[in-house]
Amino acid sequence: MILNQIAQLSSWIGKTFAIWALVSAVLGFVFPDIFSALAFLIVPILGIIMFGMGMTLKTDDFIEIIKRPKPVLIGLLAQFTLMPLIAYLLTVVFHLDPLIAVGVILVGCCPGGTSSNVITFLAKGDVALSVAITSISTLLAPFLTPLLLSLFAGQLIDIDLANMMLTITKIVIVPIVLGIVFHKLLGDRVEFATAVLPIVSVLGISIIIAAVVAVSKATILDSGALVFMVVALHNMIGYTLGYTIARVLGFSERQRRAIMVEVGMQNSGLGAALAATYFNPVAALPSAIFSVWHNFSGALVANIFAKRDDVV
Repeated sequence: MILNQIAQLSSWIGKTFAIWALVSAVLGFVFPDIFSALAFLIVPILGIIMFGMGMTLKTDDFIEIIKRPKPVLIGLLAQFTLMPLIAYLLTVVFHLDPLIAVGVILVGCCPGGTSSNVITFLAKGDVALSVAITSISTLLAPFLTPLLLSLFAGQLIDIDLANMMLTITKIVIVPIVLGIVFHKLLGDRVEFATAVLPIVSVLGISIIIAAVVAVSKATILDSGALVFMVVALHNMIGYTLGYTIARVLGFSERQRRAIMVEVGMQNSGLGAALAATYFNPVAALPSAIFSVWHNFSGALVANIFAKRDDVV
């Protein structure tokens, strides 16, 4: 009974993440002295979230790749080509400050966002396909994210490829593997942990957003509207191209929606952690704004698709 109530509360918090993300951004802006002191928690918080993600993964999630390799591969290819390229082009078109530009490109080079599976579910898309793409893109991140960042932003700032790969392995791959092992060893006894995972994830990302906004308040006052516009365009163009490519290739409607969401939504928590670790907290601002925006836009897009199905 208690577990069911916790699961229901956790599900509600996960579905209303956009609200909590917005609230945390406002708190970070209004109380910068308080939340800037939490910036040191960004990396460990992301590690905890990745551990939780690992506990939700099953062998079946990876079997999905063998059963249906084409949509998974297309989703991954679109994720790691379109989003970095769109980000780079936007930074050129809008003549962004180098640090902000690096932050925008970094978001584009990150793997799929953990909330993309929830948004795919709400959009009545192919959740199994979404989970497969998120899982594999996350496992590829230690190699592809630094390499893509070097390719698209190497002319703007020095990038320590080897150390960045090692950092992503530590804060993403190791916690995920530990989570999978933990789940395998304990079986159904991790049910409580997986039930509260959305609460932990939302709380963790909210703290990251508040901390990044707090240390970037001056930049927000100076060019926040421009950064927001670029981030929103990045996300929406990703959705549009992801859906269009999946449609052109003849995938089912449910598969199109999953690929659309996977392409458009990024692991902005990882982007914020890497920006704060290797560059400057200001470079983490696009990731913080992306966290707020893509959950709002994702929920909106999911609602549109769900209502369209109801009408049909």
